[in-house]
Amino acid sequence: MSQIKQVGLLAAGCQPWNKDVCAASGDRFAYCATLAIYIYQLDHRYNEFKLQAIMSEHKKTITAISWCPHNPDMFASASADSLVIIWNVTEQKVVAKLDNTKGIPASLSWCWNAGDAVAFVSHRGPLYIWTISGPDSGVIVHREAHSFLSDISLFRWHPKKKGKVVFGHTDGSLSIFQPGSKNQKHVLRPESLEGTDEEDPVTALEWDPLSTDYLLVANLHNGIRLVDSESLSCITTFNFPSAAASVQCLAWVSSAPGMFITGDSQVGVLRVWNVSRTTPIDNFKLKKTGFHGLHVLSSPPKKKSYSSQYPTKNHHTSSTSEAVPPPTLTQNQAFSLPPGHAVCCFMDGGVGLYDMGAKKWDFLRDLGHVETIFDCKFKPDNPDLLATASFDGTIKVWDINTLTAVYTSPGNEGVIYSLSWAPGDLNCIAGATSRNGGFIWDVRKGKIITRFSEHGKNGIFCIAWSHKDSKRIATCSSDGFCIIRTIDGKVLHKYKHPAAVFGCDWSQNNNTVRIWDYTQDACINILSGHTAPVRGLMWNPEIPYLLISGSWDYTIRAWDTRDGTCLDTVYDHGADVYGLTCHPSRPFTMASCSRDSTVRLWSLAPLINPLQINILVDRCWDEIISNTDRAIESGAPPLLCGKVSKDIKQEVEKLTGNPRGKKLRWFSECFSPPGGSKNLWDLVAVINGQDDSLLPQNYSKGIMHMKHLIRFRMSKAQELTTVKMSKFGGGIGAPSKEERLKEAAEIHLRLGQIQRYCELMVELGEWDKALSVAPGVSMKYWRKLMQRRADQLIQEENDDVIPYCIAVGDVKKLVSFFTSRGQLKDALLIAQAACEGNIQMSSLSTTSGSSNSGENNTDCYNELLHEVSKELAEWYFQNGHAVLAACCHLAVENIELAMANLIRGNELELAISVGTVLGESAAQATHYALELLARKCMTVTTWDLAADLLMMIPDNKLQLVKLCAFYPGCVAEINDLHEKCNLPDVEECMRLAETIQADGDIFETIKYYLLSTEPEKALPIGIQYVKEQLCGSDWTLDSVCPYLDLLSYVRTERLVLHKCSEFRNELLILCGYIGALLAIRRQYNSIVPALYEYTSQLLKRREVSVPLRIEQLSEELDAWRACTQLNKPTDDLPCTPPSESQRTVYSVLVSRIQEEPLKGMVGPDYVAGSNLPSHSDAHISCLTGLRIQGPVFFLEDGKSAVSLNDALMWAKVNPFSPLGTGIRLNPF
Repeated sequence: MSQIKQVGLLAAGCQPWNKDVCAASGDRFAYCATLAIYIYQLDHRYNEFKLQAIMSEHKKTITAISWCPHNPDMFASASADSLVIIWNVTEQKVVAKLDNTKGIPASLSWCWNAGDAVAFVSHRGPLYIWTISGPDSGVIVHREAHSFLSDISLFRWHPKKKGKVVFGHTDGSLSIFQPGSKNQKHVLRPESLEGTDEEDPVTALEWDPLSTDYLLVANLHNGIRLVDSESLSCITTFNFPSAAASVQCLAWVSSAPGMFITGDSQVGVLRVWNVSRTTPIDNFKLKKTGFHGLHVLSSPPKKKSYSSQYPTKNHHTSSTSEAVPPPTLTQNQAFSLPPGHAVCCFMDGGVGLYDMGAKKWDFLRDLGHVETIFDCKFKPDNPDLLATASFDGTIKVWDINTLTAVYTSPGNEGVIYSLSWAPGDLNCIAGATSRNGGFIWDVRKGKIITRFSEHGKNGIFCIAWSHKDSKRIATCSSDGFCIIRTIDGKVLHKYKHPAAVFGCDWSQNNNTVRIWDYTQDACINILSGHTAPVRGLMWNPEIPYLLISGSWDYTIRAWDTRDGTCLDTVYDHGADVYGLTCHPSRPFTMASCSRDSTVRLWSLAPLINPLQINILVDRCWDEIISNTDRAIESGAPPLLCGKVSKDIKQEVEKLTGNPRGKKLRWFSECFSPPGGSKNLWDLVAVINGQDDSLLPQNYSKGIMHMKHLIRFRMSKAQELTTVKMSKFGGGIGAPSKEERLKEAAEIHLRLGQIQRYCELMVELGEWDKALSVAPGVSMKYWRKLMQRRADQLIQEENDDVIPYCIAVGDVKKLVSFFTSRGQLKDALLIAQAACEGNIQMSSLSTTSGSSNSGENNTDCYNELLHEVSKELAEWYFQNGHAVLAACCHLAVENIELAMANLIRGNELELAISVGTVLGESAAQATHYALELLARKCMTVTTWDLAADLLMMIPDNKLQLVKLCAFYPGCVAEINDLHEKCNLPDVEECMRLAETIQADGDIFETIKYYLLSTEPEKALPIGIQYVKEQLCGSDWTLDSVCPYLDLLSYVRTERLVLHKCSEFRNELLILCGYIGALLAIRRQYNSIVPALYEYTSQLLKRREVSVPLRIEQLSEELDAWRACTQLNKPTDDLPCTPPSESQRTVYSVLVSRIQEEPLKGMVGPDYVAGSNLPSHSDAHISCLTGLRIQGPVFFLEDGKSAVSLNDALMWAKVNPFSPLGTGIRLNPF
């Protein structure tokens, strides 16, 4: 099982050099970096796009991608190594490959109306058509489309006319082919180019979806034309507001006939057009950098239907009465933006999804590297910032908590191989380039302030800023020199090496890592394992023998350099790994960067178990911290020797009183990755009554306790009011009907007919005027009008609804509006404000005028606040952030759910630390976490730790019995453990068992037999009892679980004996069946079918007599499926209701299952990294048959894999492995 945990991923940006590099289909969109394709999918529950897969099979630059028009799961891509690949997106696998395509496929497209065929073309043709499957599979050449006089920049098939295709050329001309007509080559060049040999490439080309012959063409300099492909004439030429604007891309908006959008090439301006007008209807500046690609999602993402608490009535009555039909759009608004989503890619690698109707980003990755990332380094004095250096000529600085880019260097530096932060708070970065020497970039000012050119035009491979003397910088280069200079350029030393120097601490070019002891001048160890050159090396600052290496074989390896063993290998990167860096204050958090253009964050903490547990059980300092000499002795357990741990020890020793809480917190932060653990501890401190003045400065940036939320947001609002906001966009002249209505309204107003005036204004869409005079009619009328406006805005999904709801105190409507759109943080703020009484429910809008409505409101709002926090926590949890989910619960002081989230995310050490500090309120969950962690320690080297953990539980007798029963030592060792756990020795246990058996206490009998010299004697007694229970009609889970749980701790080597095989099979079957019921109780829905299937298979294959039938198992499973409606076909199809018999079966199940005693534990487990797609390490789960996303757990045969989440859930309800061997599962 992989020890190194992936905890964060910085995805690459979209490449800016090829044309068709973004595509969309239904609720997915894709873009490609240089070597990988990123697929995002809409999560309907939260209405947001999430990275679903990274597909990397191409070894050279990807040149084009295309989504299959008639099958949303099929997808094609082409690359510069003459390769075309067909993918199945859902299964994330390659379906077909075509290599050596005779020339680089520069443009590629699925053939419309032609089964499974993909066409591709290189610079001057010919057009090849590859039929992927069926009788005609193979590649053919298009008969006419070849021998062009100018390079092809892109081509488009006609979506309706079969076989009709148009090519755009770099000289600005078009070529059109259609079966049965004369071919038109190099026609329709812009008029201004006729007769010249100037180039003006076609940058975009789209067929009009509403006509068979019209075509929209964009040339880089000559702008956009609508042309007729039959008469070869230009119908409309569109004019830009400024001569400087040039078009890079365009797309039709299918939801609005005649509308299209364009993206400018110099600046990120999105323009909206209608074919009936030659000038744009609207312009939005979305970004400073120019557009590269645009794609409109054909079916806009389906929103969750917004359900209002109020029945909406639709009266159609005269305009004098209060209720009128919803206003029709005026001419001015008829050109309003179409509801649609545009995938936008920019020249700086930014990629996003823009909601044109709401005029806001649904999703934006503002910047991203688009090429190999050679180096990454944390900022020494602010480790929340990580800098990366790339082949694309930029250095970018990222905030690792939000994984967003904060700064980017000016760029255009050629290749940047290495970077180094200035010491202290100088806020500068030194960079090393391939041909422009070295430079210093001032991050805040955004300027390059110094350059070094001592290496001439030779590439500098490494640069290092001295942290002892901030005036010195060292570089080494391909010219064989290592130069040490001052920052003002004075050379201090120049060393000559026999060959090119790759770095101050890098290996030379071979596949091994050599470790030198500089005091002995001898090579002391060679670590072999990598299959390609090693490019990144990093010593861990706390564990002196732990070395991490990154290689061109796409892997990262962790080594124990004392004996040269490889502790773990990670396969998640999709290409060569270059840079590795360690977090300065969290020494077990590491970042890596690669040629796959991603940066990934890792937690190395699992490599140093059981260190964290030594701290939890309060072992002495000697078992936690030591000097280097002791730590590097062969066979010594991991011990901390670095600065971070020594500082913690010093601080702890200064404390007066009980230092345990502080010690747990500081070590917990040292071991945990960033992303919530600090926030969690701040909230724990607030709950424990710490003074607010001690909260750190950045507390208000995270998840705050409910008592601070409003206060901090207030001060932020005051800051913002001083900033002026500006807006774009202008309207069109108003038509006469509108003028007449306005005139009528004015007259009504002068006649004092205010209500009539208001209704006319509403009809004109001028709600604000209507609402401002409505109180003149009555407050009741004003309030009704406000509610009508709010309902209308909610239908339009318009953010302007907020003030209307708040003014009439309609909190619930607003909270459910935000929740339905996935804006959970806004919902939380509103609910909190209502709880604090900042939003007044007006007396008119409460139905009954009872006097105590105030108190009811507070309760009602409190409930709302808890609901919203829960929803927000669930969102974090589903995104693999269990720690932030726990923060949401702690913020509203729901300690039980906070602890449950940590345990369900398998953050056991953190849960125990936090639970210990919170004390009584978290006790139940802390005890459960201790039990699970003790199970993790039930392995060869750590039995005594397991005992120590269980000793921390007050009522621990039964847990200690299980531990001793399972312990596989010799008799003397077992007796020692019995003594430690206050239990009689094994012979005494045998005598007790026989005595108690005579008295008839079955549970105690099993207990003492398990602890005796012949533990297998417990099996027939316990199994017989459980079978008798199951034969009765009124048994429940709680009446049989304790017996099976106890029996499952029988020593493995006894259970697998041949003479026990019948009992073993019966125990496995009973545990499987009861496990399935426990999984239903805990809603571990992904493994319920697998547990039933496992039990049926064992029943089929093994000779047993248990009161279970295979038919009964499948009936129960079907009933569970039907009654919980899990296998919903799709959102649209109605579910088939369960039959009467299924209802009966299910109700019996429910009566046996009963409630889960640990409230928050209901719901699936989801560990950190579960949402992060791996590039290259694909495994299929032997439980579900699906590809595993996130961490993988291997079963005891070393090849069967399940997801870590499923393994954790399985082990919590059925201790035995899914392979049916009788071996206990230990994924904790």
